[in-house]
Amino acid sequence: MPVKAGGKSKEKKAVARKPAAKTVKKKALKKKSPPRKKAAKKKTLKKKVAIKTAKKAAKKIVKKKAVKKAAPAVQQPAPAGEISQEILVEPGPPPRPLPPLEEPASNETAIGTVTHYYSHLSVAVVQINQGELRTGNAVHFKGHSTDFIQTVESMEFEHRHVDQAVAGQSIGVKVTEHTREHDIVYLMK
Repeated sequence: MPVKAGGKSKEKKAVARKPAAKTVKKKALKKKSPPRKKAAKKKTLKKKVAIKTAKKAAKKIVKKKAVKKAAPAVQQPAPAGEISQEILVEPGPPPRPLPPLEEPASNETAIGTVTHYYSHLSVAVVQINQGELRTGNAVHFKGHSTDFIQTVESMEFEHRHVDQAVAGQSIGVKVTEHTREHDIVYLMK
């Protein structure tokens, strides 16, 4: 009888193990297959991107070669007394001239610059660099696209109304026109 009992137990164990092994294999197959597909897609996308960038680089090189063929370089002679070296200069548009620097009028002195402009208040923040400014003085705001003269009617320093400002102070001045940062403020004599 021990043989039969052993045989039955072996059969039971074999029957019990087969279904468990099948479910494990199915789960393992399901988990492993999707990442393989995604990795393959990523590799193909990377290849496509690499091909596109290589094509763009090739086009740029072709364009540069076409420009060099179209515009031959001009050789300039070396200055006298120096070792002769060829200098290649490609022709192009001449450099733009700088805007003329305007001197202030004889009756004006620069006292400061505009550091900020509050458009909703029509107030310019002026950093006084030298001299002093008082209410009632005529000032000239001059910049790249700014050019107007007005009298100072209202000034504030640290949110308090003041009648006089000296060098080193940043003051708020009520202005009649739009000013911009870096505009120069001149005091009219």
